[in-house]
Amino acid sequence: MKKKLFHKLEQNPIIAAVNNLEKLNLAIQSPSEIIFLLTGDIYNLKGVIDRVKKAHMDIYIHIDLIEGFSKDRIALKYISEKMNPDGIITTKSNLIKKAKIMNICAIQRLFLLDSLSLDKGINSISSTKPDAAEVMPGTMPKIINRIYNQTRTPIIAGGLISDKHDVIDCLKSGAVGISTSKEEIWCM
Repeated sequence: MKKKLFHKLEQNPIIAAVNNLEKLNLAIQSPSEIIFLLTGDIYNLKGVIDRVKKAHMDIYIHIDLIEGFSKDRIALKYISEKMNPDGIITTKSNLIKKAKIMNICAIQRLFLLDSLSLDKGINSISSTKPDAAEVMPGTMPKIINRIYNQTRTPIIAGGLISDKHDVIDCLKSGAVGISTSKEEIWCM
């Protein structure tokens, strides 16, 4: 799963982040090969995953944002076995550890507000060993480079990416992918 993620990012580093299910069809029709699902619930998740898979795209679900599931090992196991996403995204270190034990591709999302959250994020990545880390906001090339150099974990830049210049700067700084909910960037 991990190799598949990075192979697809090498082909197209833009990830369509879907935060509103009304935009799902646009994401499926975009050139992106990967969708980060940031919305949904226990009732519609399987249908969304199936639609994305039918379009031959990969889907990673942000388990913290999907309603109706507890944030524990049983929910991870159920989602992985019954719904079959390509992986999960979470801010919770304990879920990263559990996902890794269950061989689920896990992306740790970090919100960087200040130097303390940066240090905690680096420590968390170093201890949980996610398959990748999504750094938010993604418009900090210097910080992306620093996190990668200290953890050697592939970095996905997300949040506040607004134009082609942001995308290029993030990729030049070492990000392997760009996660954005802006449809105009999906089609770059």
